[in-house]
Amino acid sequence: MKRVLVVDDDRASCELLREIFTGQGWVVETALEPEEALRKAQQEKFDLVVSDVNLEADKSGLDLLQDFRGQCPVILVTAFGSLDTAVTAAREGAWDFISKPFKVEEVISVAQQALNRRRERDKDLTDSPSTSSTYEDLGLIGRSPAMIDLYKEIARVAPTKATVLVIGESGTGKELVARAIHQHSSRSLGPFVPVNCGALTETLLEAELFGHVRGAFTGAATDRKGLWEEAQGGTLFLDEIGETSPAMQVKLLRALQEGEIRRVGASKTARIDTRVVAATNRELEREVKNGSFREDLFYRLSVVTLRVPPLRERRTDIPLLAERFLHLASERVGRGRFRFAEESLRTLVAYDWPGNVRELESAVEHAALRARGNEVTPEDLPAKLQSPEIRAHAQSPLTVLYGDLPSLAELERRYLIYVLDSLSGNRSRAAEIMGIDRRTLYRMAERYGIKLDGD
Repeated sequence: MKRVLVVDDDRASCELLREIFTGQGWVVETALEPEEALRKAQQEKFDLVVSDVNLEADKSGLDLLQDFRGQCPVILVTAFGSLDTAVTAAREGAWDFISKPFKVEEVISVAQQALNRRRERDKDLTDSPSTSSTYEDLGLIGRSPAMIDLYKEIARVAPTKATVLVIGESGTGKELVARAIHQHSSRSLGPFVPVNCGALTETLLEAELFGHVRGAFTGAATDRKGLWEEAQGGTLFLDEIGETSPAMQVKLLRALQEGEIRRVGASKTARIDTRVVAATNRELEREVKNGSFREDLFYRLSVVTLRVPPLRERRTDIPLLAERFLHLASERVGRGRFRFAEESLRTLVAYDWPGNVRELESAVEHAALRARGNEVTPEDLPAKLQSPEIRAHAQSPLTVLYGDLPSLAELERRYLIYVLDSLSGNRSRAAEIMGIDRRTLYRMAERYGIKLDGD
């Protein structure tokens, strides 16, 4: 029978996880502090440890991870789901991490996978200065389940040498994902070199990528390095890879297979140590079937494939992104700090954003320029957001609350935020309205990563 140890200084969270795991037929022990967990681990052997990251004690969940490393898989639980958390968890040897508020089926699935087999970890991975940067520094903003999954995939693939194909619609942030992979890899101190394959003709692209020797063509007065060489020891990002010609695809395949390039006009090849991350908004599998993209190159590029979700699939991230863009617009406009009217945010959430994050950023900057005061009203938003259908959809707060079909735990988090905002952060009054004591309020805020005024 499987034995699971749950560690969380929130008694309610411990009991919830106990109930979930007991329902699977597992024996569950709980500990409210790290020292208690270690004492129990000395008395009996556990098949799995599930621990909160932020514990009110001398040890954190990451410290416990070190104590249990090599003994059993460890799953970390956190209210602060981010790329940084995912990278740290992966680097320190965690089986996985789960972001609060979690779904019961997700917890069961991850725990079951951990119990079925032990995952091999890269023991040689060392920390580097690049891992201290946050995901927001890299431009990746979002706490939706879709983004949490993406953060975890980035964390898993970044330390490897695998070639990565990033897919997604235009404007979703594929280059940001490529940069995150680079920044959290052992190559982070090397260069990150992007090239837009769709912006150059075949001849120019070849010269840009591979370089040329003197006299290779008219105007080639000197030898010149290509971008593939410029990325030596780092990462080459091939954006819009689906736009390359069949002839260029042959040259790319050879460079990837052999790990060497030949400058235009040169007689010799040169070995290059460069990791390649490619991106496209095309469906390359369909392109392979219709013969416009080489099958062998596709498989060479897609050793690992990461999908960046469109904005309409992560609507709960829209307010986070919009607030970030508005802050940046405030600095550019120089008229003080802007804020959104509540209906403006609902309008942004109601729109489908075919241009994704790039379109949202443009719309927010447009609104900041049009705003008469420091509050952005619905009338300040672009005309495409003024349609009767969008405005009608935005009139109801249900768009923000239920549009992405959140879990009950996520609804509890949003309700807590709403109550606190409505009462200007008055904790005593908030606890009274919600029918709980202040200590429970503090626990809820900590569980969901909500910072209370005065904390």
